[in-house]
Amino acid sequence: MSDQNNDQQEQSHERNIQDDDQQEQSHERLNYWVENLDPEQYAVIVEGATEPPFTGKYLHVKGPGIFHCAACGQALFSTKDKYDSGSGWPSFSRPISGNSIGERKDTSYAMMRIEVHCSRCGGHLGHVFDDGPPPTGKRYCINSLSLVYIET
Repeated sequence: MSDQNNDQQEQSHERNIQDDDQQEQSHERLNYWVENLDPEQYAVIVEGATEPPFTGKYLHVKGPGIFHCAACGQALFSTKDKYDSGSGWPSFSRPISGNSIGERKDTSYAMMRIEVHCSRCGGHLGHVFDDGPPPTGKRYCINSLSLVYIET
């Protein structure tokens, strides 16, 4: 019984240390974002805002290149998978790799959507919808403010 209690106390202590580490990392990330993102980028990436349609600087980019997370630099999308969806935001049929983005339910504005975020830093990117072109049938509708384009 005593060994079991000791194990439970050690596990609880380890969880507390991990929680403290995560809080410190989160605090450091937030400080970095405040110092390095302009107010519009901060509103989108950190607060989950959406830029107005047809205003994003990457809406009409067509040349060869890679779109990276504006907050941490992780590669997210390729122009090979970019298409004109008519939605007013840069749209992609797939991320550059299966683990470059994360997804979570978004029930804001009385709608059920799937939010996409950078898997490295958690920054808000946009949403994914099931009305895209073949072969994926996906439309990753992404805010230009969440991206940095690097031509290849």
